[in-house]
Amino acid sequence: MAGPKGSKYYDIFLKHQIQLVTGKDIIINEEGFRLLLEIEKELSIVAAARNMGISYRKAWGMLRDIEYFLGFSLVGKKRGGKAGGRTTFTNEGKELLEAYNCLIKELEFSDKDIIRTFFRRINAFTEKK
Repeated sequence: MAGPKGSKYYDIFLKHQIQLVTGKDIIINEEGFRLLLEIEKELSIVAAARNMGISYRKAWGMLRDIEYFLGFSLVGKKRGGKAGGRTTFTNEGKELLEAYNCLIKELEFSDKDIIRTFFRRINAFTEKK
């Protein structure tokens, strides 16, 4: 919430996106990070894609593109069978996800005050008019 109930900005929120980029190319965008988090949760690219409402082909393409840009594999795959297949992260993949999760927690902690100050400023500006 950006302001007190009934204020101009009550139902407006500030959102920023995190992207890992190089030059002009986006390596991982918000959707890519979400895919990685879903794979981590589900241990399956198929289930992660289903949860996100995207095709397996799109999920696999996104993952392949991310790995290509980074220059290393993020996941290892074990094909199905009696116990079923599963997708696990390589050490580099685990490190990337851990760093991302830490970044998100730190941003959420620091963003609260910054965003509160931002909306205080714009609410004060609109009150002067």
